[in-house]
Amino acid sequence: MTAEPQGRQRRHGRRVAVALIALAAVGAAGAGAVALSQDGTEPAPGAPAIPVATTTVTRTDLSNSINLSGRLGFGAARPVRGAGTGTLTRLPAPGSPVTRGRPLYWVNDRPVVAFYGSTPLFRKLGQVGMIGRDVTLVADNLTALGYDVGSRTTGASVGATEGGPGATAGAWAGATAPERTATGDAASREGGIAYRPPGDVFTASLKSALRRWQADSGLPPTGTLDVGQIVVFPGRARVDAVKAQQGDPVAGDILTVTGTAKVATISLNASDAGIVRKGERVTMVLPDDKKIAAKVTAMGKTVQESSDSSDQNEPQVSVTVTPVRSSAVKALDSAPVDVVFTTRVHKNVLAVPVSALLALREGGYALQARSGALIAATTGMYARGMVEVSGPGIVAGLTVVTSS
Repeated sequence: MTAEPQGRQRRHGRRVAVALIALAAVGAAGAGAVALSQDGTEPAPGAPAIPVATTTVTRTDLSNSINLSGRLGFGAARPVRGAGTGTLTRLPAPGSPVTRGRPLYWVNDRPVVAFYGSTPLFRKLGQVGMIGRDVTLVADNLTALGYDVGSRTTGASVGATEGGPGATAGAWAGATAPERTATGDAASREGGIAYRPPGDVFTASLKSALRRWQADSGLPPTGTLDVGQIVVFPGRARVDAVKAQQGDPVAGDILTVTGTAKVATISLNASDAGIVRKGERVTMVLPDDKKIAAKVTAMGKTVQESSDSSDQNEPQVSVTVTPVRSSAVKALDSAPVDVVFTTRVHKNVLAVPVSALLALREGGYALQARSGALIAATTGMYARGMVEVSGPGIVAGLTVVTSS
C-alpha cells in the first residue's frame, strides 16, 4: 500500500497527537472486528465475499522528527565602530562586499581599509623593532595583497637569539622584572634571557612594503599605520546596514556587517536543546517546498526570553543552520524556511501502516492475515503513519488486512 504524503508538521506535539488520534480510531475498529470474530457468527453460506484492503509488512528505517520555523539570511549582524577623529565623507551601500585591502568608508576623504585577521590594530605602528601580534596582522595582510615584506622575524626568535637557546614566546607570560629594550618594546629578563611578546618584528622591509601599499591605496606613504586607518574582520563579510550619515564624526557606530554565507537562524526552546547537535545533518524546506540538505553550524550559548506568547515565554536558544550547497539558496537573500530535525531513528525494522493494527479486547495489538487469522504484534516506534511491529510469524512481505 502506498501512503499518501502528509503535510509538514510544525511541532512534535502535533505529530504525536495525530498519531494517537489515528491509533484510537484504528483501535476502535479493530476491537469491533475481533469481537465479531469471537461471537460465533459466520457469513451466510453462498454470501459474496466482502472485499478487503490489504498491505504488506515491509523492512525499512523509521524516524521521528520535529519541524521548526526559521529565517534564511546572512546571520547575525555585528557593529563596526569608528576610531580616531575626523568626519565621515563617504559610506558604502548596504549589501556591499567587505574585501581585504579595499576601502570600507572614508574619513576626511581618506579611505579606511579592511584587513582580515583576529587582532585589532591597538596602537600606532611605524617604529622599526616594534613587536606584537598587530605587527603580524599588518605583515600577513600586506603579503596577501602581494607586497614583499622581506624576511619575517618573530619576537620569540629575537629573544632566543639575544638571550640564548630556549627562549620562547610563552615565557613572556611568566617573566618578571620588566625592562625596556633598545627597540622601545617591553621585555623582561630571567636567568639572563630576554623575553619578548609573541608576534612579528616591525622590520625596515615591512615599513617599506607599508609605504608602497599606502601609495597604491591613496594614503600618504608615511610607513606608519595608526588606529582608525584600518578595520579588521575575521574574513569576508558584507555590509548589512549603514547607521551613520555623511558628515557624522567617525567615532561612533558606522555600520553593521554580516558574513557572506546564507544561513537559517532558528529559536529553539531551551528545554529541547538536547535534541540538536552541532554538525548534525538536517533538511531545510524552502518557501517553494523544495528540500535541501543543511547542517547545524552553531548553537547559541546565551539563553534568551521568548517573544512568542504561544511558547508561554519559555527561554530560547539560537541555532544556526547552513545549507550544504550555497547555490541552492543563491536566489534568496531573506526568506522564511522550515528546518526538519531528526530526533529518533530505528533502522532496518519491520513496519506496517498504523491502519493495519487491531486493538485486542484483552489488551495489546494484532495483525490480521488475509485468511482472517490474527497474529500477535508487539509495537515499537510510530513515525509518519507507520508503526514498527515484531513477533512470531511477522516477516517482511507478509500480507495483512488494513482498514484503508
